[in-house]
Amino acid sequence: MEEGTKGDYKVSRGIGSFKSTLSGRSSPRSSPSFKRLHSSRTPRREARSSGGVQWFRSNRLLFWLLLITLWAYLGFYFQSSWAHSNNKVNFLGVGNEASNDKSDAEQNQRRDLLDSPVKLKNETGQNQPEAGKTIDVVLAKKDDGVASRRSLSSKKKSMKAARGKSRGKPKKTVAIAIHEIEEQEPDIPKTNASYGMLVGPFGSTEDRILEWNPKTRTGTCDRKGDFARLVWSRRFLLIFHELSMTGAPLSMMELATELLSCGATVSAVVLSKKGGLMPELTRRRIKVLEDKADHSFKTAMKQDLVIAGSAVCASWIDQYIDKFPAGASQIAWWIMENRREYFDRAKVVLDRVKMLAFLSESQSKQWLDWCEEEKIKLRSQPAIVPLSINDELAFVAGIGCSLNTPSSSTEKMLEKMKSLRDAVRKEMGLTDNDTLVISLSSINPGKGQLLVLNSVCLVIEEEPQPDNSKIKNSVRKGRVRSALARKHHIRALLQGSNDHSASLNGFPLSTESSVHFKEDQKKHLHLHNRFASVDDTDAMNFDVTHKRKVLADNGGTVKQSAKFLIGSVGSKSNKVAYVKELLSYLSQHSNLSKSVLWTPSTTRVAALYSAADVYVMNSQGLGETFGRVTIEAMAFGLPVLGTDAGGTKEIVDHNVTGLLHPLGHPGTQVLAKNLRLLLKNPELRKQMGLKGREKVERMYLKRHMYKKFVDVLLKCMRPK
Repeated sequence: MEEGTKGDYKVSRGIGSFKSTLSGRSSPRSSPSFKRLHSSRTPRREARSSGGVQWFRSNRLLFWLLLITLWAYLGFYFQSSWAHSNNKVNFLGVGNEASNDKSDAEQNQRRDLLDSPVKLKNETGQNQPEAGKTIDVVLAKKDDGVASRRSLSSKKKSMKAARGKSRGKPKKTVAIAIHEIEEQEPDIPKTNASYGMLVGPFGSTEDRILEWNPKTRTGTCDRKGDFARLVWSRRFLLIFHELSMTGAPLSMMELATELLSCGATVSAVVLSKKGGLMPELTRRRIKVLEDKADHSFKTAMKQDLVIAGSAVCASWIDQYIDKFPAGASQIAWWIMENRREYFDRAKVVLDRVKMLAFLSESQSKQWLDWCEEEKIKLRSQPAIVPLSINDELAFVAGIGCSLNTPSSSTEKMLEKMKSLRDAVRKEMGLTDNDTLVISLSSINPGKGQLLVLNSVCLVIEEEPQPDNSKIKNSVRKGRVRSALARKHHIRALLQGSNDHSASLNGFPLSTESSVHFKEDQKKHLHLHNRFASVDDTDAMNFDVTHKRKVLADNGGTVKQSAKFLIGSVGSKSNKVAYVKELLSYLSQHSNLSKSVLWTPSTTRVAALYSAADVYVMNSQGLGETFGRVTIEAMAFGLPVLGTDAGGTKEIVDHNVTGLLHPLGHPGTQVLAKNLRLLLKNPELRKQMGLKGREKVERMYLKRHMYKKFVDVLLKCMRPK
């Protein structure tokens, strides 16, 4: 028995050694303790754990097929990405985000050129094509090596349905690009040789006198207002039609600044970059999207509200809604034009946007009448959101705003504004007897600058006529008195020939005059020439000062002469042909040209308003849509002479805050009459200016505009 057990024990040890947890002895497999200790190691689990490895070992062929398939898929994926990527150097996605916008813009530009034939000119003069022939140009990006074709890329990027929708869109883009190129006329050099008298800008003078850093000119948001609560943490996309220093772009820029200061996220799309506002947008940290097509559309879909700031934005809105129809419900269209040509451009999408906003009641009524004629039914009732003066101008004008501090109260700013007025007028070469009439806007026929020059010419050329006889008589009397003075002087010299010196009227005489009579005669002739030259100078000075100081018909009071300042020279919205017409008119009227000043286009207009005495708004056609410069001039206490039409009629109260005149040539006589009235009555100018300033404080400050903007936001902005 013992040998059997020992033999069994040896056999079991040969199979494997097992250790007991308590006694150190090994237990047989059939014992309960062995089964209890090793219950987790079942044959099924052992087979299951090693089955996957055995399956791959037994099916190596299938395994390699899967690897080959995966490798082929990755190869085709990266090859396709490289073929369709805009930056083939970084086709894996590294460093490609920054160049997406530029590449999209370049593609759009190349597509426009591909759609239209281009005439080539050989710069060397050799192998020139025959006249009248056009050559189709295929443009290729640098380092591509392959010409880009719109048909090939569209087939690979889009489906047939989307491709069918996008076929008509590039035509609109091409039309807009051609329109922009046509408007970019060669500008006239901004020199005195071109314009006669070019003054300003006076930004450095403002900074020196106002003691105000331009970097602080951003304004602050009223955190307690409804507008701030609505836009906090919201996302907005603003559409600029251009970047000129005119009403619509400036208003959109200030809206973007206010949204940013109230805690919103703002992006901007600029349809035309002509103008000088891009540095100002950068300074105010307004993000401008380089791409105004697909990328801007995708960005717009992520926003809470899209605000378009001009009727010219119709092309962008049309393309955006065609691509994303649901996006029409989040567009607020702030239209700032009031001419039929802008309505015809915008009528295609007027009934598709969520809401329209206008600047004045007259503009809203006019557009609704046009919609009724064209049988266009709007989705909602339009809103009226008039413009306002910004905090920067209100601050300089001495009107309470968010920029006021204890050290820069309204009383102190009024004192600084007077100092600014004196400094700017001195730089312009004006005296206290000069009345400065200004008109700041783009120079084109719609603004009516030529008609204003006609009126100013009537005022200036009629001033010397009633007193011509007095001028001649006074000069003759002065010459007679000078002749008598010379005779008395000669007699005094003859009587005092023994004197070593003599004087008359403050002019010392040489002691050599008493030496000999002949020498005295020479001396007399010399003095005669001196007095003659002095008399002539006095007559000339009298004639010049008479142009500045003209005696009134009654009372002998001094009437101030008119100086007219035109802005804005160099603006991208100017019509060069019209500017040349103005210069030609001035060359034909020499007296008028001496009284006309010019100033460059600038956003620093506080100095100009401070130096002025009267403002003229002479917009023609249907009149000015609103007239932002009108309320700015009123804020600085200037009476306004405006046309009896459009928004000017709503802003200017006749005989209260200014005077109105008819449109067109009939209005030139009335405007000249109104100018004469204000030139003769400084107190009337002051009274009208104070009334206009009160109206601005009552209706046209920033808080008034954004209070009306709240209604637009509530109706258009998607809820959180």
